[in-house]
Amino acid sequence: MSQTLRKTLEFISVVEPASVIVSIRNLSRTFGSVKAVDGVNLDIYSGEFLTLLGPSGSGKTTVLRMIAGFEKPDSGTIELGGRDVSQLPPYERDVNTVFQDYALFPHMDVISNIGYGLRVAGVAKEERIARTEKALEQVRLTGYGDRKPAELSGGQRQRVALARALVNRPSVLLLDEPLGALDLKLREQMQIELKELQREVGITFIFVTHDQEEALTMSDRIAVFNLGNIEQLGTPREVYENPQSPFVSEFVGQTNKITMDGRQINIRPEFITVSKSAERGDRIVKGKLHDAIFVGATTRYLVDTELGESIISTDPSGLLDVGDDVVLSWESEKEFLVK
Repeated sequence: MSQTLRKTLEFISVVEPASVIVSIRNLSRTFGSVKAVDGVNLDIYSGEFLTLLGPSGSGKTTVLRMIAGFEKPDSGTIELGGRDVSQLPPYERDVNTVFQDYALFPHMDVISNIGYGLRVAGVAKEERIARTEKALEQVRLTGYGDRKPAELSGGQRQRVALARALVNRPSVLLLDEPLGALDLKLREQMQIELKELQREVGITFIFVTHDQEEALTMSDRIAVFNLGNIEQLGTPREVYENPQSPFVSEFVGQTNKITMDGRQINIRPEFITVSKSAERGDRIVKGKLHDAIFVGATTRYLVDTELGESIISTDPSGLLDVGDDVVLSWESEKEFLVK
C-alpha cells in the first residue's frame, strides 16, 4: 500500500449515518444458469460515499443496475427513500447514473448536454441556465459551456457527465466504474475531486469499481462483493486491517500468510520491518533477501525465511541488496486472523 493511501486511511472521515436512503433486502438476479446476485441485504445511508468493490462477475454492477432500474430483480426489494421501487422504470426513480463511457451527445455543446434532462423535464429556460451554470462551476468547468465533447479531454468529459447527472438533483448518484477509461495520473486526480464534490453536494454516491486502492481512497464504507453476495461491509480501515474472510484479505491489498507456532497468521507487508540487524517488534524472523523491486515511493522485498516460507515486506529506503542476510520483525498486534 502506498504512503499516500496510508495517510488517507489514517485521516479519512466517516459520514455519521443520518437515515437510510436505499434499503436492499434479499435481492437476487439470475442470468441463465448464473446466479449473479444471491440474496443481498444492504442499507445505504443518506449523504455517504459507498463503494461496491469486487472482481468481474462478483455481482456489484448487477446490484447497481437494479438500483438504477436497468435490471429487474428476480426476487427481493429495493426501497428508495422508504418507497419500494423494485419494479419501477428508471425514469420513475430519484437516481441518476454516470457511466464509464460518459454517454454524451457528440453534436451538442457542454451546456446543452448538461441541461438536456432539465429541458426534457420542462424546467423553465431561466432556471435551466442557472442550474447548468452552477453544475459547471461545481465540476470546475466554468467557461467550457460552448465546447463540444470532442474538444475536451477525457477528464473534462467525465466532469461533464457528472454535471449532467447532478444538475437534476437526484437523491442518489450511481457511478459505474466512471474512472476506468482514464490514465493513472488523471484517475488519481479525479478520485480526489470526486470525493470533494460528493462532500460539497451532500448527495449519496454509490460507486462501483474493481480497483481496491480506488475504493480505499474514496469511500466512507465499502461493500466487498464475491460470488453474488457481500463478504464484508465496513469502513476502509475495517476492511483493510480486519478482513473477515480469506477472499477479502487477498483481494483488498497484499497479505502474507505465515505459519508460526502451529497456526497461520496474516499480516500486511507494510507492517513488517526488514533490516540487516535491527529488531523492532515482538515477532522476529531471519532470512535472506531473494528479490528487491523498486516501485517508486517504496521498495518491495521478497525474503526467503527460516520458516521455509517467503515473506513480502515494503520499505521506503531501498538500501538492501539481493543476497543480504536480513531480519524481519513486526508487532503481533498488527496480525489478523481470517475466519
